[in-house]
Amino acid sequence: MTHPFLDLPPLSAAHFASIEDRVARLLGTEQDVVIMQGEALLPLEAAIRGTAGPGTVALNVITGPYGQTFGNWLRDCGATVIDLAVPFHTAVTAEQIRAAFAERPEIDFVSLVHAEAATGNTNPVAEIGEVVREQGALFHLDAVASVGAEPVLPDAWGVDLCVIGAQKAMGGPAGVSAVSVSERAWARMAANPGAPRRSYLSLLDWKERWVDGGRRALLHAPAQLEMLALEACAERIETVGLDAVMARHAAAAAATRAGAVALGGGLEPYVYEARETAPVATTLRVPDGVVASEVVARALEGEPSLPLAAGGGALAKEMVRVNHYGVDASVGAVQESLAALGAALAERGLTVDLAGARRAVEQSWG
Repeated sequence: MTHPFLDLPPLSAAHFASIEDRVARLLGTEQDVVIMQGEALLPLEAAIRGTAGPGTVALNVITGPYGQTFGNWLRDCGATVIDLAVPFHTAVTAEQIRAAFAERPEIDFVSLVHAEAATGNTNPVAEIGEVVREQGALFHLDAVASVGAEPVLPDAWGVDLCVIGAQKAMGGPAGVSAVSVSERAWARMAANPGAPRRSYLSLLDWKERWVDGGRRALLHAPAQLEMLALEACAERIETVGLDAVMARHAAAAAATRAGAVALGGGLEPYVYEARETAPVATTLRVPDGVVASEVVARALEGEPSLPLAAGGGALAKEMVRVNHYGVDASVGAVQESLAALGAALAERGLTVDLAGARRAVEQSWG
């Protein structure tokens, strides 16, 4: 018996290349785009290991847990790493990046996360890119959470390695990802004796066997379902319009913040400044004496599909995340999430205003 999801014809090299072209259009880039067959950590690590080594002096910006991971990879490559950590309730500034260069002018690599879904902040990449470009450093950007939710423009911003994933604002699968690679980044890899070769982590293998070969023969069998899903995501964004998709995410973020403030119950926005909040997730701080993970667990008992999560690690005690991305960037998802949180807080004896929260969401969205 045939099955539409199991009995698939092979995905041709030409079809694979056409999906890469669609991703390039989404990013507005003339750089080479390589789609990799795995979750976005694959190209993120591949990009770092391909371009960093014992001679690298890396500025690693930490505005959330992924920045910490990237610092570990850079150290493992033998790079000298300068961590620039800012409180998770804020964003890094271009001035802080400039100051880091002034103190250590030998910095030749900068690693940054655009939007931190885990902490709810987003960083001003366009301004930071200007500083990095002035200094001539290689710029590595994690845009996994931001693509589709806010502008991601590697060419305009001087980003040399821009990694995206489909599983958040694009509303697609987690099992496929992509990276745009500048000519400078390819040259750095080619000159790096420690760059992975004959490896699943090797971007140089893709360069030599796929890009330079005219994209006629794939390195290995592609993940067909994930590739078709990625293509569908890109096509949907093209049809609806990227500006409209980004506007919907911005509306969800603003409405969630307004609704949470109106809800009360001791909830406060975790990221202090609204201009520094990520459009894919709103993080909230629970009041003293309340454990965030317990509130989330209670809220999810009645409706387990709500886009709610507690913070990771130590943040599980104090942070609630409303993950309003993809299909959940909607009035209904925001309203239902805040109602469930309000009910869970009310059970703990806290005063909440469910009707006020609903009105605030509606007014903000409208």
